[in-house]
Amino acid sequence: MNGIEITHENMDAAEASIPKNTPFLMLNLLRFKDQASYGPDEDFEPSSGREAYFKRYIPAFMELSASKLEIQPFFLGKVLAGLVLGEDEDWEICALISYPDFQSFKAIVGSEAYKLKALPHRLAALADLRLMAAVEADLE
Repeated sequence: MNGIEITHENMDAAEASIPKNTPFLMLNLLRFKDQASYGPDEDFEPSSGREAYFKRYIPAFMELSASKLEIQPFFLGKVLAGLVLGEDEDWEICALISYPDFQSFKAIVGSEAYKLKALPHRLAALADLRLMAAVEADLE
């Protein structure tokens, strides 16, 4: 299954699963397109998917999340090898992002500003994406 869209159903399910006002980490697994593919109405210089993501999407996302100072990258890494993966699970980057609560994440990605300033770059840049929200486990 390839996908880069966050659906309303997935957003609602995540919101129901994560307790309100609970900090969490979002695991991001990313695979880039060789060339960013913008729609015909978009006027951006040609770039690789990786460049579109890191030079356009990330700055736009950070600008939109600036008022939510608790949103912080926790880890960003280049995937070197996959030890146990599905057949189409060839990830390039993994990232852990710390959020103060799910409502902060939802407010950003649900905003009109995100849809105008950041989303076009994410859609143009990524060939595939996985997002998984996690809270600290109670191991008792």
